[in-house]
Amino acid sequence: MQVMWEAFYDQFVTKGGYRNVLEGLRNTLIIAVLGLVIGIILGTLVACAQVAGRRNKVAKVFARIGDVYTAVFRGTPIIVQLLIFHFIIFAGVNIDGLIEAVLVFGLNSGAYVSEIMRGGILSVDAGQMEAGRTLGLSYTTTMLKVVFPQAIKNVVPTLGNELIALTKDTSVAGYVATMDLTRAFRLIATANYEFIIPYLMLALVYLVIILIMTVIVRLIERRLRKSERR
Repeated sequence: MQVMWEAFYDQFVTKGGYRNVLEGLRNTLIIAVLGLVIGIILGTLVACAQVAGRRNKVAKVFARIGDVYTAVFRGTPIIVQLLIFHFIIFAGVNIDGLIEAVLVFGLNSGAYVSEIMRGGILSVDAGQMEAGRTLGLSYTTTMLKVVFPQAIKNVVPTLGNELIALTKDTSVAGYVATMDLTRAFRLIATANYEFIIPYLMLALVYLVIILIMTVIVRLIERRLRKSERR
């Protein structure tokens, strides 16, 4: 065991492996957070189209497009999506691997967030829409000012869980030449073929990140409950 620790220390400290780990940590958080932001934007648009598609023919067309989009991205593994974008869609295009990963994770997240947002919108009592229309508000205004704020409050905890899932899924980002946490520790492990310590440390880093995110999500949930009581 001492030999393993010495080999890990040599690669991590002496030979500067910690620089890759810090870069990987930064990229992992960037991919997860920006991926969720893109996912929320896309998912909200798709969810609104699906809900409005029940009463509007134009929205129904976009709802069908949204159905295809969610089926494709929910029905294929994210690593396959990364490989298709990297080797087919962006083949020959000079694009940074980090940007590529953020885009793919955002598209993947949007497919899941669309269902989260649709469920959140439908969870709002139908009487809220009827009350808004009775007061003379348009369908769009009622959705934006009455229904949507309540839906967001309902889905915030679930969106937090989506962020946690995205963070763990970033472990495959290294397949498109992005320095994520997994790739950083894999470089340390393969430098001297000592895998036990690097991969245990990798698991520990992910565990700490997820625990911190879990605490933040629970604090947000608690704050939302307090605001509802008021």
